[in-house]
Amino acid sequence: MAVAVVKSRALNGMDAPEVVVEAHLANGLPAFTLVGLPETEVKEARDRVRAAIQNARFEFPARRITVNLAPADLPKESGRFDLPIALAILAASGQIPADKFKQAEFAGELALTGELRPVRGALAMALATRSAGRLLVLPAASAGEAALASGVETLGATSLLEVCAWLAGQGALLEPAFAPPARRAGLPRFRRRQGPGRHQARARSRRRRQSFCADGRSARHRQVDAGRALSRHPAGDERG
Repeated sequence: MAVAVVKSRALNGMDAPEVVVEAHLANGLPAFTLVGLPETEVKEARDRVRAAIQNARFEFPARRITVNLAPADLPKESGRFDLPIALAILAASGQIPADKFKQAEFAGELALTGELRPVRGALAMALATRSAGRLLVLPAASAGEAALASGVETLGATSLLEVCAWLAGQGALLEPAFAPPARRAGLPRFRRRQGPGRHQARARSRRRRQSFCADGRSARHRQVDAGRALSRHPAGDERG
């Protein structure tokens, strides 16, 4: 099989548009070309994918490899496409079966050892995958977040080798279940502070009303007026 197609997801805010990863192997000098408007971190996937495939005990094809990320007008960022690129290359070279590619979507960043690292936007990808009616394969560290979305089957894996074994029917992947965080013992319970009683508020209001004189001015205003009068007529001033 010289061509393989794997489904994945990009991230655009809370939206996760579909990305089709296509891998083609041709005769010629060994080369690895990545097209489809990839950002810098996606272009670096070539080295990560090569090392991960070799460390997972697979053979990296010594052929002319072209990987296309469609649609071409959608910017691709982050390392979430490492896993689908590696799977597409392995399937195009005939090292793993591609039977489950039509019913599943894949996303995950690969370490050089072949282990899977978490990616951002797992919940958004799960919601979009539910609309497409497929299951979602993610790194185990991100699968718990995706499990928040109901109505979608999410599987978690810790390495590229685990995913390949599942595709070959020789292993099972983790089925995460979201569990709310338990309350830690020994933490104080905070209660709502009660304000002053109604009778205290009424007493303060009554005292404020009593502080006003008949002409509507407060006692403080009367003190200010008295001070002004003294400043105009000092105590020692004698008038003829």
